[in-house]
Amino acid sequence: MKSYRYISSVVPFKVDVMDLTYSFTLWAFIIYLAFVACSSTEGQSQMIGPSGLIIAAPGDDIILPCHLEPPLNVQSLTVEWSKPDLKPDPSDRLSRVGYVHLYRGRREVVDMKIPSYIGRTELFTDGLKKGNISLRIINVTLADSGRYRCFIPKLNSKVKDSVVELVVDPNHGQTWTTEMPLQTPEPKEERDDTVWPSRSRVIPAVVLSVALILAVGGMAVYLIKHNLRKTQEFTEKC
Repeated sequence: MKSYRYISSVVPFKVDVMDLTYSFTLWAFIIYLAFVACSSTEGQSQMIGPSGLIIAAPGDDIILPCHLEPPLNVQSLTVEWSKPDLKPDPSDRLSRVGYVHLYRGRREVVDMKIPSYIGRTELFTDGLKKGNISLRIINVTLADSGRYRCFIPKLNSKVKDSVVELVVDPNHGQTWTTEMPLQTPEPKEERDDTVWPSRSRVIPAVVLSVALILAVGGMAVYLIKHNLRKTQEFTEKC
């Protein structure tokens, strides 16, 4: 009888070790998937434009602000500035709407531009390596009013474009674009991450922490319930 009790007491222990190993492997895999999902989004640059309208008077030189956060060197990427509200001539199947500004192959592509913008637009080439893709338009006219879309086709991000609206008003006084030097604020090279880290770092960290807590908590609850059930079965057998 003693040997029978000894053997019976060892069997549940072996089962618990196997279940513990299986549970740990399962939850470790879940945590790994959560970490991979967070890592895939962390560090991705998103395109950010102005929150309001850009208002100018005819003849002003203006800047349509747009940049990537976190900063990313886009000198080797294609940058497209277009007017999404312009449509091709429906009567001409071969017609197409050109670009306000097209940067491709590390240079401006002029032959694909809207004729009225030729010689009046430019990017800040030195700022491209810091993610500054703002567009400068000189001597704006009433016809320049409308929405402008900045788009980077091969940007590794969920947010690849931004829309800016320009209003050219003859009654508008001198704007901030003429009062300030024609330079866009470059993305900060040094950011105080000790005060408040960027959202691109905070969100993945929070998601990973929650996944870890849920995984550990779920594993603990499972093991407790499983051990109670095994103990009850063992007691009934005895």
